[in-house]
Amino acid sequence: MENISNSNYPQLLDSIVNTYINGKLKAFKAVNTTLIETYWLIGKHIVEFEQGGNIKSQYGSALLDKLSKDLSFSYGKGFSLSNIKRFRQFYLIYAIGATLSHQLTWSHYIELLKIDNELERSFYEKQSISENWSVRELIRQKESSLFLRLATGKNKGEILQLAKKGQIIEKPEDLLKDTYIFEFLKIPEPYHISESELETRLINQLKDFLLELGKGFAFIARQYRITLANRHHYIDLVFYHRILKCFVLIDLKKEEAGYEDVGQMNMYLGYMEAEQNVPGDNPPVGIVLARRKDELQIKYAMSNTNSKLFVQKYQLYLPDEEELKREIEMIYNQEN
Repeated sequence: MENISNSNYPQLLDSIVNTYINGKLKAFKAVNTTLIETYWLIGKHIVEFEQGGNIKSQYGSALLDKLSKDLSFSYGKGFSLSNIKRFRQFYLIYAIGATLSHQLTWSHYIELLKIDNELERSFYEKQSISENWSVRELIRQKESSLFLRLATGKNKGEILQLAKKGQIIEKPEDLLKDTYIFEFLKIPEPYHISESELETRLINQLKDFLLELGKGFAFIARQYRITLANRHHYIDLVFYHRILKCFVLIDLKKEEAGYEDVGQMNMYLGYMEAEQNVPGDNPPVGIVLARRKDELQIKYAMSNTNSKLFVQKYQLYLPDEEELKREIEMIYNQEN
């Protein structure tokens, strides 16, 4: 054993481990690809049988029920009636098989098939792929109405682009959501919580917080201390955005954001750009997150600033999805 220990045995062990892990990953991907293609083909067989005039439309549900019973008898619960219906729906929605992404699992597709609106479904599909969402993360973003929140305030062309390509981060404004949703904190209404406790809860659930912020955020620090004229000031949360290559500063407000919060954040931005930026960094972005904001007061407070500073709202419960849908529909109707 002494000769083996003195040789390149550790490198051999690493090579075998890496080969084994990569092999398992490739096997999983291969199985997943085959599974998705199989379910799509099953749906294709059902639809083509129906369209071939083999049954009358009123007997469609009877066909699915019979298929479920016969296939379940031979092959088990994988052919439940709900699964048979999903296979058929899968083919109808993704009739062009080449559009299927093998980066998504069947569980991802089940969640996507639950979305009736084509634009929403397309967005969540693109976003799941680009951000490598787990099924749990996809469900959470659907329930928090991410697409509708991002689409709010956009014109029809921008909404279509969002659905087609997902969220593209090219400028600071692309980071923003109309309202940030912190329902994962599970704070009941009416709530009694301080800003420091809210900050602590967000850090304790950093993964969910980063998911809500969006792709590209890397956590740097909380209560980041800066010293000016022998006085200490503390920035609630500091991130670095890998895509925009800039610091993102977040200041949390328990209730309403006012003009003094804008001035304070502007000072933070000036300090970070002058003292912390290195060559290659872009000017920092500041986001004041508050429960409410006085639009007119904020507008005047920001009238003479060139900083990338934004005042956005957050809420501790899921948004009213129907209300958001009505707002998006109104945008479409106005443009038409």
